[in-house]
Amino acid sequence: MLDTPMTATETCFDSDRLILRSWRATDLTNFTRLHANPLTMRDYRGPISAEASREKFNDYRAQYRRHGFIRWHVADKSGAFLGYVGLYPNGADHPLGVNADIGWRLLPEAWGKGYATEAARATLFHAFETYGLPEILAYTQAENLASQAVINRLPLHRDPTRDFVIEDEIAGTWRGMTWVARPPGHPEGGIE
Repeated sequence: MLDTPMTATETCFDSDRLILRSWRATDLTNFTRLHANPLTMRDYRGPISAEASREKFNDYRAQYRRHGFIRWHVADKSGAFLGYVGLYPNGADHPLGVNADIGWRLLPEAWGKGYATEAARATLFHAFETYGLPEILAYTQAENLASQAVINRLPLHRDPTRDFVIEDEIAGTWRGMTWVARPPGHPEGGIE
């Protein structure tokens, strides 16, 4: 079961098998465990420190307070922590400017069960319905075939004109391939 009852300031929604919700202070241990796992972090050149994980966790909570969305805490219906899936609100300093991107990171025991796809699909529908975003981006590197497999099961369309490169002090040179989702009924093809 969930570790504590929901508060009025939390967001929570379900998919068929999952509970997606905003982060609580008590979730830091699981968040840190996720980022300490070498398999989970293989696309990021390995685990990050507990301090870096705490900074990321605090950023997620601050972004949620500012924007009302973030990469959600994901648990199965029994309440077991699986990882996160959701949107991140990028600022003007991002190579693609202000945007919301969808992403995921799950513990290895949650891989291969369709959880990332299920949670990402629920997030897209929830985000377009709730926040009125004009589009949602997804990006990953060419060698991250697992993320591309999830992306290809979602209502996202590849947009190579928006591919970009960033230099990250931990991950090094990161070459992002970009996909786009648009709201239902969008003239350029929205999610269905």
